[in-house]
Amino acid sequence: MSDDQSWGVTRRAAVHAALADPARLQVVDTLALGDASPSELAHLLAMPSNLVAHHLGVLEQAGLVSRHRSEGDGRRTYVRLVPGALAGLVPGAVRPAHRVLFVCTANSARSHLAAALWRQASDVPAASAGTHPADRLAPGAVAAAARHHLPMRRLRPRALADVHRDGDLVVTVCDRAHEELPVPADVHWSVPDPVRTGTSDAFDAALAELTDRVEHLAPLVVPA
Repeated sequence: MSDDQSWGVTRRAAVHAALADPARLQVVDTLALGDASPSELAHLLAMPSNLVAHHLGVLEQAGLVSRHRSEGDGRRTYVRLVPGALAGLVPGAVRPAHRVLFVCTANSARSHLAAALWRQASDVPAASAGTHPADRLAPGAVAAAARHHLPMRRLRPRALADVHRDGDLVVTVCDRAHEELPVPADVHWSVPDPVRTGTSDAFDAALAELTDRVEHLAPLVVPA
């Protein structure tokens, strides 16, 4: 057996071993839709925090999950599935929704870009809102959409309270908004804020990550 083949078998064995525990499968199923902090996982899965920490350690060692600091509360970390780490092994949990509502803090960049991407990927309607809406769209977001030929509606940022409806699948795309959201979030995507940096590269990176997230979630959401 070649070294490459041996590494492949070893890698597959490590992934299967990491997924061999029902509790870890629950964690993976939960993270399949979006990111979560360890405390949120403990609450969602009714699992003691020390047990969550153990399972996350096993999954991280197997290269299935990664962690990073929140851009809102720096004491908090978010856990996400490493893109492509499961190579199609994640079970699809179909979610019915009347509409998908993307939420960030200012509703000036990430949430608008996500809604625009969603409209291209799904027949389920999309909208966006902010917990503290800005006065206007971020010019960098408008420019990034133009660079990538993404039709984006030129809507003024709107407050969450004015947009949210019963039956919405709420997707937070901002750590700060997720941490202060007055309504439950169904899915969280921890996407870095491109407005902070303000560069074209930052907006392109945010758009690329949102594209990957939307492409993953869209097939799992069906009209309610």
